[in-house]
Amino acid sequence: MKNVFIVFTLLFIVIPLCFLVLSGGFERVNDPSLEQVVSDTSTPPLPPAQPANPHNNVYFGDLHIHTGLSSDAWLMGVRTMPEDAYVFAKGGTIEHGAGYQIKISRPLDFIAITDHAEYLGMMQHSFPDVPLTERPLKDILQNENKIAITADYLKTTLRVANRYFEPDIIDERLSSAAWQETINTADKHYVPGRFTTFIGYEWSSQPNGANLHRNVIYRGNGSQVPDAPFSSLNSENPQDLLLELQRQNEQGMHVLAIPHNGNLSNGQMYGKRNFYGEPMSESYAALRARYEPIHEVFQVKGSSETHPILSNLDEFANFEIFESNMTAFGATAPPTGSYAREALRMGMEMAADGGVNPYQFGVIGSSDGHNSSSPVEEDSFHGKLPIMDGAASLRMNQALLLPDNQNRAMSWGSGGLAAIWAPENTREALFDAMLRKETFATSGPRITLRFFAGWKFDKQILNDSNAIGTAYRDGVPMGATLPPSSDTAAKPTLYLVALKDPDGANLDRLQVIKLWIDSEGSSHEKVFNVAASDNRQVNDDQPIASVGNSVDVAAATYSNDIGTSTLQTVWHDAEFDPTLPTAYYARALEIPTPRWSTYDAKTLGIEPVEPVTIQERAISSAIWYQPSQ
Repeated sequence: MKNVFIVFTLLFIVIPLCFLVLSGGFERVNDPSLEQVVSDTSTPPLPPAQPANPHNNVYFGDLHIHTGLSSDAWLMGVRTMPEDAYVFAKGGTIEHGAGYQIKISRPLDFIAITDHAEYLGMMQHSFPDVPLTERPLKDILQNENKIAITADYLKTTLRVANRYFEPDIIDERLSSAAWQETINTADKHYVPGRFTTFIGYEWSSQPNGANLHRNVIYRGNGSQVPDAPFSSLNSENPQDLLLELQRQNEQGMHVLAIPHNGNLSNGQMYGKRNFYGEPMSESYAALRARYEPIHEVFQVKGSSETHPILSNLDEFANFEIFESNMTAFGATAPPTGSYAREALRMGMEMAADGGVNPYQFGVIGSSDGHNSSSPVEEDSFHGKLPIMDGAASLRMNQALLLPDNQNRAMSWGSGGLAAIWAPENTREALFDAMLRKETFATSGPRITLRFFAGWKFDKQILNDSNAIGTAYRDGVPMGATLPPSSDTAAKPTLYLVALKDPDGANLDRLQVIKLWIDSEGSSHEKVFNVAASDNRQVNDDQPIASVGNSVDVAAATYSNDIGTSTLQTVWHDAEFDPTLPTAYYARALEIPTPRWSTYDAKTLGIEPVEPVTIQERAISSAIWYQPSQ
């Protein structure tokens, strides 16, 4: 631990302080974002239950929320607990760790509180007086200069680094009490049909800085979960986690794991080898396929859909790319083995080679918010961790003179949401939909996305009053496998529908991403524009004109004068080869809108940073095709 202390001292005190005095560090911080007040602090009634729908309703939620029970959240200033997270998700007002009120504009349909299993609930007892929590962060940011704020930040970091891994930190009684609080509050706030709560936690393995994290989600109530979470202190090997979940499932505890932030895994989230670098066994591949049915691809720490290097012909691949690994302090994670689209291709290659496909997974988004909240709204983004990015001045590097904080917080996104197609809003229905992968991911907006594949869809379905019933009858939905056709000359037809967020931006276009294996066993990808707004013509894989940009950057506003509220189409894959394994997924793009950093720049009265606009999106789980043997 002495070596850690010396390294931290050099990196974060001696070197930075040499520059602070010469760089405006004595200026007082002025941050209007700390004065945010939510006028209506009442918790609205839950919306009425939607009638059970055999063709499924869409439900939006967040399966990745942390509270003050998480070690990093407490140490970074979070004092709200699971009870507060449920109030927030239901549309109520809670206090942010930086001292102002926060509220989501619309209630969520479901959430899971996934506090870190490691040191669960222990930090408030081991570190009751962390320097930056001895007085409110809001008070510090309003009354101190940059040097004083940075010094307090470094003092906190040093104290934690010097003692965080000491044996006396661990207290199983505290962890057990925190786990029981997690269970009890989830069961207390569950309102079947109207608001669903899942019992869960995060397994936070990070060997040598590689993010191998999983969120563990249970289907049942407090009597159907283990006595304690399985943490990375038990094992950092994902296979050991999945073996434990298999054991629990065999005991009647229905459970799944959701990998996230593959983009920060240093290439270790997705590969053909196991934790020890050995070839992945078929049994381990089957474990991953069974217990990791969906993966999180949008969250605060960036997008894990794909990377511009991996998908260099995809003009929209460069979306919320964040590559700085927190633990490695600025090290750049290689894209190979870190992104979901490549993983889908890799799994198809493994199956084509005679093995088991471990990566036939669906997708969701979530936030990874650590303020007992889901900070997914760009125009009211309140950050991930209070001390690090809980105010506009911190996010925009106007309060801390630390390059690492600037690179990290300004590159973070606003998170995402999980969208699930299920007959009703209950634990059982939503969990079962996740198992069958009838899910999609959004980068925050509540875009509605439907995606089906069949052999005989035609344009008539676009005017069918029972189009969704027809689609289920004659095809398969996102997450499923399309069986081969008896007609060897048939080609798949895809039915896609996207509806804009009712309170958000119009839609730009609909795309199909096709993945396939050639006769040599190598994988390929291709992006097709299949529908576009404003009478723009599409021609399969050819580029189409930009939708335009209505954003007023200085005012941080946009107009829905461009784009459309609805896009739907039937698309035929003219290039389909029935002898080749193939997969498709859909992507819906919004028109450009201001990024959270542009809203922050307006609040602070400073110049915005690039990118000033983003095109929010939804991506579906894939549909797979496997030729007959």
